[in-house]
Amino acid sequence: MSIDNIVAQGVARAVGELYGIAVDPASIVPQTTKKEFEGNLTVVVFPWVKAARKSPEAVGTEIGNWLVENEPAVDRFNVIKGFLNLVIEPTFWNSVLEHIMDTPDFGIKHADENSPLVMVEYSSPNTNKPLHLGHVRNNLLGFSLAEILKACGNKVVKTNIVNDRGIHICKSMLAWQKWGDGITPEKAGKKGDHLIGDFYVLFDKHYRAEVAEIMEKEGITKEEAEQKSTLMAEAREMLRRWEAKDPEIRSLWAMMTSGYMPDSMRPTAVWVWTSTRYIMRATPTWRVNQRCSKGLRKA
Repeated sequence: MSIDNIVAQGVARAVGELYGIAVDPASIVPQTTKKEFEGNLTVVVFPWVKAARKSPEAVGTEIGNWLVENEPAVDRFNVIKGFLNLVIEPTFWNSVLEHIMDTPDFGIKHADENSPLVMVEYSSPNTNKPLHLGHVRNNLLGFSLAEILKACGNKVVKTNIVNDRGIHICKSMLAWQKWGDGITPEKAGKKGDHLIGDFYVLFDKHYRAEVAEIMEKEGITKEEAEQKSTLMAEAREMLRRWEAKDPEIRSLWAMMTSGYMPDSMRPTAVWVWTSTRYIMRATPTWRVNQRCSKGLRKA
């Protein structure tokens, strides 16, 4: 039993014996004592002053004396107007710690059919580079948050959406097309996610060089030069072709995201994707979004 419940039941018994008033312990809510006063818990005695026909200080003192004499958990007390400040017996805290240690699910509220449903998504990696320490961090944060929400009585679903589409994927694909020369993980002697990550970095290297060249030649800002980048324009065009289901682009995408990535990411994912219940790819979700958007436009 918590110290709050022990104090509430003790005060209820004290009020009953001292003043003949039946009090529901659930109606007594001890508060943490303010820093400027001695004590651990504070009980407001005003509700019983009228029935006791005594001052708040007198009622607090009588209840405090009763608790010291009859409740082992209470060591001493002081009264500030109608506020009874209680000092808990130091040895009582040992029993509280022992109770916590002996109760495996202490403080945990178990979910039932009426509990809120909460989804926590993490860490949702991209399929254009290897998993890294940032994914470890996000997985630990996501897992911890999900467990905290579950301990608070929520029904929790953990999910992980693998981001296998988008401009970031096209950057790796375009770099492989331009400078890959048909290289495969087997030929390179690398895991697929590391090889594709190399092409993502390679795209960025050429993109930065192109932007710098445009800035120097035309004397324009970086933002303006980025808008004139032919390399980025090609990547965007590749994404548009992917969305249009272009067979050539879809074949390249399938080779890189479904062929090279999953098996090479899996050894890392086994320990990084901590107890994720659902692992989904972003592409099916995108298809659903497209159908929903089309339906909304018709409506």
